[in-house]
Amino acid sequence: MRARDLAVEYETVSVDSDAEDAARLLAEHRLPGLLVVDELGEPKAVLPASQMVKALVPAYVVEDPALAAVVDEKHADRLCRALAGRSVGDCLPQEADPPPIAAPDDTALEVAALMARVRSPLVAVAERGKDARGKTGTRLLGVITASHLLHELLGAAGTSRSG
Repeated sequence: MRARDLAVEYETVSVDSDAEDAARLLAEHRLPGLLVVDELGEPKAVLPASQMVKALVPAYVVEDPALAAVVDEKHADRLCRALAGRSVGDCLPQEADPPPIAAPDDTALEVAALMARVRSPLVAVAERGKDARGKTGTRLLGVITASHLLHELLGAAGTSRSG
């Protein structure tokens, strides 16, 4: 199976998107992360759900986890306010790595190796080429999540075992 066959439509956000809206998108759809794209729709970063959770937790609690035990529920409910007025770009790590991008003809194993190497919950599938003006660009075809890839790989393994 090729990457183009595994890729599905997926939620994307821009660096300027509202962080609170992005967090809601992650939560409501139970996504492992969001693909961050630029104004042309080209993949620029992956915002893992875990990074969004980190954006909610005050730095002093991250540095001293024992403080988390003494924060009462009333104050914990205020954590979501930490995203108010912030953008997705504010929640990305300072040195955000470019997102892993698979070519449409990459095999499932190549996608799995890429995902494992960069430890990303998702891989963008995109065609690289020149547009009508001769400018090199990337056209997003879809995304492959780790859970979807596992499902496909385990399904293929089950088929080969039973045959």
